[in-house]
Formats: sequence, C-alpha cells, structure tokens
Amino acid sequence: MKNALAKALDTQGYTTLTPVQAAVTAPELTGKDLLVSAQTGSGKTLGFGLAIAPGLFGEAESFGPAAAPLALVIAPTRELAMQVKRELTWLFAHAGAVLASTVGGMDMRDERRALQRGAHIVVATPGRLRDHVMRGSIDLSGLKAVVLDEADEMLDLGFREDLEFILDQAPTERQTLLFSATVPAAIAKLAQRYQTEAVRISTATGATQHADIEYRALNVSARDSENAIINVLRYYEAPNAIVFCNTRAMVNRLTTRLSNRGFSVVALSGELSQNERTHALQSMRDGRARVCVATDVAARGIDLPNLELVIHAELPTNQDTLLHRSGRTGRAGRKGVSALIVPPAARKKAQRLLGWAKLKAEWADAPSAEEVTAKDDERMLASSDWSTELEDSNREAVAKLVNTFTAEQLAAAYVRLFRERHSAPEELSDLSAAPAPREAFGPSVWFSLEGGRAAGAEPRRLLPMLCKLGNLSREDVGAIRIQPDASLIEIRQSAVQGFLGAIGSSMTLEDGAKLTQLSQPPKFDKTPRPSGPAKGKATHSKKPAPPESTPAKASGTTTPVDWNDAPKPRVKKPKPGSKPTSRPKPKHDSSKSEDSPVTELKKTGKANHGPKPPVGKPSSKKNRARKLAKTSEATPKRGKPRGQR
Repeated sequence: MKNALAKALDTQGYTTLTPVQAAVTAPELTGKDLLVSAQTGSGKTLGFGLAIAPGLFGEAESFGPAAAPLALVIAPTRELAMQVKRELTWLFAHAGAVLASTVGGMDMRDERRALQRGAHIVVATPGRLRDHVMRGSIDLSGLKAVVLDEADEMLDLGFREDLEFILDQAPTERQTLLFSATVPAAIAKLAQRYQTEAVRISTATGATQHADIEYRALNVSARDSENAIINVLRYYEAPNAIVFCNTRAMVNRLTTRLSNRGFSVVALSGELSQNERTHALQSMRDGRARVCVATDVAARGIDLPNLELVIHAELPTNQDTLLHRSGRTGRAGRKGVSALIVPPAARKKAQRLLGWAKLKAEWADAPSAEEVTAKDDERMLASSDWSTELEDSNREAVAKLVNTFTAEQLAAAYVRLFRERHSAPEELSDLSAAPAPREAFGPSVWFSLEGGRAAGAEPRRLLPMLCKLGNLSREDVGAIRIQPDASLIEIRQSAVQGFLGAIGSSMTLEDGAKLTQLSQPPKFDKTPRPSGPAKGKATHSKKPAPPESTPAKASGTTTPVDWNDAPKPRVKKPKPGSKPTSRPKPKHDSSKSEDSPVTELKKTGKANHGPKPPVGKPSSKKNRARKLAKTSEATPKRGKPRGQR
C-alpha cells in the first residue's frame, strides 16, 4: 500500500505534505474517527484519501476484485464530487482501485450499472445517494470508511435528513471522517451522534487564515460597481478569475455585460444543467474562458489550477461564505487576490464581515482607467515578445518593415495592436472630489399662476406642464413656491421671451388657469401649511355645530355627556275607531324614560315589529329604538282591538 501511494505522489510531484495532510496521516490516528477543520485549499481531499487508505486494503499493495463499496465519500455539490473523484482516481491508480460516482444530473441507469459491476470507492452527493439506497442499487454493508467533505455546507443546503438516513444504513463498525472549513454547533452535534471517540484536528487559526490570499476592499460609487469589476479584471489580468454574485439574475446580467465588453466569460448557477456546468468548468481549465460568474452554491468546492483572482461583486451574507468564496484562490501554496466591491451603503457591512472572519484587508479605491493603462504598459514592456529570437521565416518581413517605416511608426503600430487585444478600462467617479457647487440661477422673472395649495397644485406637476406648454427646459425654471391661492414660478430672464411667445397673448395654461407676470419678486406667505394633505380639493377644518340640546362647552369646564339623548321613537297612529294599546315599559332598564312603540296587529294575529334595519349598514337612532322594542318582554294581546270586533 505504501509503495502504491508513494508512487502516485511522486508522479504528481508531491514532495512534502500540507499541515492538514500530515496531521490526519499520523500513525497514532490510523483507523480512528476524525473531526477535521481546515481552510479551503489546504489539501483536504488528498488528506482524507491518505487517512482511509490503511483501513481499505491494509498491508496489501492493491485492491481485490471490486464488489460492494469499501469507502464512501459524500460531497455537497456535483462539481466537488467529480473533483474528489478525479483526485482519488490518480491517488489509488497504482493500487487498482475502481471508483464510481452517483451525483444529481447524471443518468441514474448508468450509475446503477456501474454499481452493479462493483466499485471500491463511491463518491456521491447526498440526495442521489439516498435514492440509490432506497432503490436497493447500492449495498452499504461492506463499508469500512465514510467521509463527509464540506459537512457544514451540506447542512446549510438542507441535507441533514439525507445524511442521517445514509449514516444509519452504514455499518456501525466503520471509520467516519468529517471535514469542514468551520465546525458550528450543528456539525459538533452530528459528530457526537455518528462518531466514536473522534479526534479533533484543527489547522485553521485566525492568525494564519488564508495567509496566501491578499484581501482588498475597493471603494466605489453606487453607480460604478459593474465598471469597477471590469477595471479589476483588467488590472490583474489573471489567467482564471471568479466573480461571485448573490442571485441568478445578477449572474445573468453580469455575464452579458462582460461578454459584450470582450471578456471570455462563462456562467455557473443552479439553473444550468449538469452538462452545461461541466462544459463551463472545462472551458475554464483548458483556457477557452478566463472569467467565471457564479453563485455561492454553484461554485462550492471548485478547484481551478490557475485561479488567481476572486471578486465579490455583491458582499456575502456571512463570514463563512466570505471565507469559502475567497478560498477558491490561494490554494496549495499559490498566491491569490480576493477583492470586495464596496459601495458607500455597504461599507459598514464589509467591515463587520472582515472583522468576524478575522481578516485584514487593504482599503483603497477601485483601479482607475489610468492605473489600468499603466499596468498594461508594464505588462507590454515585460512581454516575452522582446526576448524571443527572430525566426528565419520572418526575417524577410521584418526587414521590409524596418526599411519602410520609422521606429516611431513601428512602436505605435505595436502599441495599438497590443491594446486592441484587451477591453478598454472604464472611467470611474472620483470619490475624493467634492461635489460641484450649484451654479447661480442668474437674472429671472416671476410669474403668478392661478390655483395654489387649496387647488392641489404641486411643483412636480407644474414643472412638466411649464416645460411642455412654454417650450422650456428644466434648467430654465427656477423656484416654484406654492402659496394658499396661487403658485409663484421663477423663469430665467433669457428664456422669458420664448416662454411668452409659446403660451400666447391669452396667458392661459391648462384648465384655463391664468398666468400673470409680476413686476418685482414677490413676498412669500410664510404661514404654516395645514396638517392634512390638500390634493385636488380644499379640506374644511370647521367642525359641525353642536346640537341645540347640547349646551356649549364653556371655557375651563367640561359638560357631562348624556348617553340617553336619542329622540323618542315615532309612534304609529291607530286606525280610525280603534283604541291604542297601552305602551308597556321595558323591564330590563328602568332608568330609561322612553316607552316602547305601539305594535300594530294585522289580521293574521301576528305582531308586526316594523321593518328590520338593512344588513351591513350602521344602525341609526331610529333602528336602535326598534331593536329596543324587539327586546321588550311585553307581549301584545292577540286578536283584533276591541273597537274593531
């Protein structure tokens, strides 16, 4: 086993192990459960591959025939799972390992046939693996090791139930390794439930977090965020760069903008199919694309060999996401830059994120167009074109150019061709410059327009009307002061003649409102405006006079309210020749002085209590009196009155 792994490491050029790889392969930890937290890009994939190797084939130099899987590696995303499979394939290539993958987006029938043929190691995503377990496509009874890679991200994506289901199906006697960039309470609880006497290994400390990454916080104006991204890409000219966005809509918008500016760009978001995402990553690896615009979930665990620049087009929601984003660069000892685009409204949020993540960033303005051009000149002078020997096939053409053109013409042609290969930088607003002072309006003439605050006049409605009817621009209109009965308007003196000619001698605007030119600047009415809004119609603030039965409120005294001030109910007159029935008093309230109305008896002998009040309408005093009559306990006599018998 040792010879097979050593040969694989030598083939890949590994001479020393990273701290996390050395920690998990310590002899005293062989076969033990591990809970490992390490920064992204520290070589965790190779680390857990070396950690589970002794338990898979012991002292043997190769695996036996492939049957039920011996090891299971679970990753949160398809891209990370396929990346892990590639790493383990070359690591165990000399040991004869057979690897299979089960990830979402792939043909499940092909995966089922691969599992039936047998595999020593299976790399999977949680959802698809659970489907295979429930369908009986995979046998977990022979597992010797289970690895959860990026365990914190799997819990954040809602895979807790899937993970618990899979771990419950696996044998209890197994080696369980949990790898995560951070270890929150949820990860600790999962480790306590499914690991036995796990050894805690932490190689990520606040002092050395992302030591190979240069953090830069770039101040930009609110309208220059996208322009700043273009300038940052042009300033660094990284072989591979990732621009992170928070939403798919922003990914699509920024991808289109960069593509129109000449960048070789691909998008990576959850709405893409597996085939599209695979092609996008492959184009980044083989150099056909240089910029990848992605969301957080889609770019989780991506490892691009030449990724030197990460741009946060939108700030992440928490410090863990900031670390995961930035960890795409500065991997395996390589240097990288993580640039945060910070408009004024997001400055405090950026400071909090950096503080929570224990990161120090260099605050500066985004690269200007002049800085990008100066950086281009440095790259032009450092180009290998100047040191490359002249090929024999090009000597004749070079000689013709030298004899035909001057040195200045040749240099100008080279500079022009060099810059045409790159997108032009964007001009950014100068954040340090003070706002330009407002230009004085100058000589003006005042006009008075009929209709003021009482008629609902507003500057936002008067301005477009004046510009349209008076053939004015917005700059020709000065102050608009709304008074109670008129609107005072200031017009630039140089535009008054054209204004008067446009509106005509009638001096009439919309709805017949008369316009009057004032001989001198008016004195404004400084009376406070009414508290209520006056739009369209004037509001009346006078309250209705109190009823005659209510005495006027004296100064400094309070008149008690009489709640029994309802008028007496109307009593129906009896028919001629009949005697009215006595009005019984209600027994439920002896304090009331009003009597219940007389109930008229019809020929049917049923009591008629009057029409019911309309449903849904507020009851008046008359309706309240009728309700009072209904609730009375007095029962009228049946039959006709004595006078009608």
